[in-house]
Amino acid sequence: MATEIRVPALGESVAEATVARWLKAAGEPVARDEIICELETDKVALEVPAPAPTPPAASPATQAAVAAPTVFEPSTADVPLSPAVQRLVQEHGLDPAVIQGTGKDGRILKGDVLAHLETAPAPAAAVPAPALAADAIVTVAAADMGERERRVPMTRLRRRIAERLKDAQNTAAILTTFNEADMGAIMALRAEHRDIFEKKHGVRLGFMSFFVKACIVALKEIPEVNAEIEGNDLVYKNYYDIGVAVGTPQGLVVPVVRDADRLGFAEIEKIIGDLGLRARDGKLGLDEMTGGTFTVTNGGVYGSLLSTPILNPPQSAILGMHKIQERPMVVNGNVEVRPMMYLALSYDHRVIDGREAVTFLVRVKECLENPQRMLLDL
Repeated sequence: MATEIRVPALGESVAEATVARWLKAAGEPVARDEIICELETDKVALEVPAPAPTPPAASPATQAAVAAPTVFEPSTADVPLSPAVQRLVQEHGLDPAVIQGTGKDGRILKGDVLAHLETAPAPAAAVPAPALAADAIVTVAAADMGERERRVPMTRLRRRIAERLKDAQNTAAILTTFNEADMGAIMALRAEHRDIFEKKHGVRLGFMSFFVKACIVALKEIPEVNAEIEGNDLVYKNYYDIGVAVGTPQGLVVPVVRDADRLGFAEIEKIIGDLGLRARDGKLGLDEMTGGTFTVTNGGVYGSLLSTPILNPPQSAILGMHKIQERPMVVNGNVEVRPMMYLALSYDHRVIDGREAVTFLVRVKECLENPQRMLLDL
């Protein structure tokens, strides 16, 4: 008897989902609450548990009777491939059906693919081409040059990212203002207290907590940056839910640190670390990626020196962090080599005027260059 499996609640404004991966093969026994498939929406991936176990197995006599007209052969076609295995299979143009899987339920492991490549017959040696005259015209078939294009359907999440970013550009009056911050004070503070901080709190003291704290100081002084347009109204937020952009294999997601103004440095680092880890594993809930009032994105981790980030609607501003690079700077009349970072604030000019945007970014710069002021609430 078949069991109906219902799609779990997808969250507000989400009406469709795509089956991204089946985790169970046909006829495989399933326990209650065991994950059987993954769904992909335009915001997050969801795991679907079994609502009930599979019916008890038939008696040995019945099983023998059924097996006597019917012969079952294992097929790897119904067995999902991990991303690493799928990449190897595609790179070498292999047919998964001919690879012997040694994993659970016949799943193909990375080692199985490598072993198959080692035992596969080597390609025939190429015959040397005859020498060509200097003025000869050579025509090379496309097949001899390998695959020139690869067409892959966009995932629902990637389509949604594209739609939201384009909508932001089409709707908001986006402008970007720039500044730079001397990161020497924060780097010295981290170096001095790194070990004792990690020993006490069990988390590494990173840069992101300083930026979140600096942004909150500036948001409290310039409330327009923490506002958004709703119809014909401007809604000023008196709370500080800070989005932190995270790059994942599926695309960019922005989990939110709730009420960040009430958290200490260690709490912010722990929450960001947990959100980032679960974002990369596709384990975030929809409620963890909605409702932010301001976003911080760090292109510096990939080596970006300068960028103009795009707004995360319906928010009105986003701060871009970048790579720390030593540059010659004039300090008190002397040229010194200092660790500098370019800062970029993209904002919606419909909500925020240039004066407020520049003042906000200067305030962030001041907090980063004098982190003691944040600790002393100055």
